[in-house]
Amino acid sequence: MLDNYIAEVLVSPEELKETIQKLGEKLTVEYQDKNPLVICILKGAIFFMTDLVRAMNCDLEVDFMDVSSYGDAFESSGQVRILKDLDQSVKDRHILIVEDIIDTGRTLAYIVELLKHRQAASVKIVTLLDKPERRVMAIEADYVGVEVPNKFVVGYGLDYKQGLRNLPYIGVLKPEMYE
Repeated sequence: MLDNYIAEVLVSPEELKETIQKLGEKLTVEYQDKNPLVICILKGAIFFMTDLVRAMNCDLEVDFMDVSSYGDAFESSGQVRILKDLDQSVKDRHILIVEDIIDTGRTLAYIVELLKHRQAASVKIVTLLDKPERRVMAIEADYVGVEVPNKFVVGYGLDYKQGLRNLPYIGVLKPEMYE
C-alpha cells in the first residue's frame, strides 16, 4: 500500500545494506582506538544509525539529538531549534554525527558549530544521502553513502509529514502527494 505513494525507487534495500556495510568498514578503521560518541540526528537517521553501528567493529557509544529547521513544512525555515539535546558531554570526545540526508546544510552546520563550541576533540559527519544541489551552507560530509538528485525522497527513516519512514528503500515521493 505504501508503495502507491512512490514514483520511483532510488536506493533498493540491497543497495542500502551494501552501502552501509562499506561505510561501517571505513568507520571501523577511522575509529578503531577512539571510542567515538556516535550522535544520531532524530528522527530520520535512526534506521541508518542502527544498521551503521552494527556494521562498525569498534568500541563506541551512542547518543541522540532532535533538531528541527523544518517542523511540518516542506521547506526549511532557516531557524534551527534543539528539541532534544545530548545526554552526555562531548568535551574531548571524538564525535561522529549520523545524518539521514544533507540538504541545505543549515541544521548540520549549526550542530557542528555547537559541538565544536562544546570542545569536542573532533567532529565528523556520515550521511546516508547527500543532495548537493540544494546546499546553501558550505558543509560537506566526511562519509557519504549515496548522492541523490534534487527530488523529494522518503523511506528508510526519511518522512513526509511523519509518514513513510518505514519503507525498506529510498524512494521518490509522487509530486501529487505534496503539490
